[in-house]
Amino acid sequence: MKLSAGLAAVAASIAVSGVAAVPQWGQCGGLYYTGSSTTTTTKSSTTTTKSSTTTTKSSTTTTKSSTTTTKSSTTTTTTSATPSPTVKKFKLFGVNESCAEFGTAVPGTLNKDYTWPAPSSIDYFVGNGFNTFRVPFMVERLTPGSLAGSFDSAYLGGLQSTVSYITGKGAYAIIDPHNYLRYNGTVLTDTTAFANWWKNLANLFKGDSHVIFDLQNEPYGVDASVVASFMQAAVNSIRSAGATNFILVEGTSWTGAWSWTSSGNAAAFTGFTDPANNFAFEMHQYLDSDGSGTSDACVSSTIGAERIADATTWLKNNGFKGFLGEIGTGSNDVCIAALKSAFTAMQASDSPWIGATWWAAGPWWGTYYQSIEPPSGPAIARILPEALEPYLPVTGL
Repeated sequence: MKLSAGLAAVAASIAVSGVAAVPQWGQCGGLYYTGSSTTTTTKSSTTTTKSSTTTTKSSTTTTKSSTTTTKSSTTTTTTSATPSPTVKKFKLFGVNESCAEFGTAVPGTLNKDYTWPAPSSIDYFVGNGFNTFRVPFMVERLTPGSLAGSFDSAYLGGLQSTVSYITGKGAYAIIDPHNYLRYNGTVLTDTTAFANWWKNLANLFKGDSHVIFDLQNEPYGVDASVVASFMQAAVNSIRSAGATNFILVEGTSWTGAWSWTSSGNAAAFTGFTDPANNFAFEMHQYLDSDGSGTSDACVSSTIGAERIADATTWLKNNGFKGFLGEIGTGSNDVCIAALKSAFTAMQASDSPWIGATWWAAGPWWGTYYQSIEPPSGPAIARILPEALEPYLPVTGL
């Protein structure tokens, strides 16, 4: 989800589950959340305002309006973009389990500044047929001081325990350094340090083929060619460690599917290679007017398919696979139809897409409209049965 100072304007509308007095917001799951799990705190942010060649983000576009979203108690079956039994099924399909990247405190206090996914949440989605969990974490907590530092044993233990629980269920765990190609707020410039950091992390997880490496969440404000050089260095370093795990590669401009060409990603990644040929490009896509995932109103009932169309063509033309690592929208007829239009296009027989993970589950999302945390996250009632479960079953890698 795109990072923006304007997101502070919606802080009051989102609360931490179980501590409803704590409004919180942070791009992609609260990376810059400064609240406590026990006291009333309003989130503020001093981060960069998003801009792109396709849209300009401002806080005025996040206003929720009942006039732009059709809601009716009698239209729960009006969406029609339902997959055919003969279409190509997803290999990976599930949710982001967003909570370990919350807050700004380093190292932070467990269950105050951040937490780890609830086993019951993982059990719930596995029980419903989903097989993939993206697990965001904060690099500064895992490797305090610098990328060359040692892993923090407590935070690493939390990550390993979560990953082991997921893979022990037969599902896939995507480990996601949720840092926007930054460390302590500063853009990374040393590809060698980044590659070595990934080599060290890969060595810890290379024995489990159900662990997937997401190289870096949503780089932004960095030229696409520079991001590509970081991604290539990381892939090469991971493979040099003997790790054959599936890898997810992200681009600049918040790795947006709708801006994949205009951002320069299409040109920068055309010649990308993996010695093991076991990777996909991860893109993110939200369906509100500015693509931020901060409004429950969608542009149209077909905007999902429309926003991934250009990226789909690029993937096909270059023989690459795609994975939609974040997608989210409102629980209303227009948005559900839009979401289904995207998934139906992604499951076409000639589709290069291998799956998607919804943004987001996690125990601290409270009443955020995209929360799908069981048992009562707002997206459970309609998004789950109408727009996610129809695209099961999954096949695995």
